[in-house]
Amino acid sequence: MRDQSSRINPVMVMPPIAAITDNTARVGSIIDRKNFESVTYLILTGTLTDADATFAVLLEESDASDMTGATTVAAADLIGTAALAGFTFANDNVCRKIGYAGNRRYTRMTITPSANTGNFFVAVTAILGHAQLRPQPNPPV
Repeated sequence: MRDQSSRINPVMVMPPIAAITDNTARVGSIIDRKNFESVTYLILTGTLTDADATFAVLLEESDASDMTGATTVAAADLIGTAALAGFTFANDNVCRKIGYAGNRRYTRMTITPSANTGNFFVAVTAILGHAQLRPQPNPPV
C-alpha cells in the first residue's frame, strides 16, 4: 500500500544543461503515456541570475508520436495551471509541478523565457503514474 516506487516511472524531459543566457525556448522530450494513466511534470530551477526574467510553461498534447497536430492542453485537462508552473527570476532553486488529465497519448513541455539576459538553469522530469503493469523496474527504463 505504501509502495509508490513500483507504480511510477520517471522520465527525463529536460536534462540539466549549461545555462541559457537569452530567450531561447527549451523544448522537452515527447512523453508517451502508454501503459500509464497519469503524468505529472516536475520543474526544478537552479540559480536564476537575471533581474527581471519570466519563464512561461506550455504543455501540448497529441495522438501522434512526433507531435504532429499538437495542440495546447486545455485548462480543464491540466492539474494545476500553466501560470502556477511558470516562474520568475526570483524563484531560485524551487520545484514546480503540473499534471495532465487529458486523453491524448503524447505530451510535450516547453519553457520559454522572456527578458532573460542572465543564467537560466532548469531541469524537468515527467512522473508517469498509475502504471497498468506493476511493479515498474528500477532503475527506470
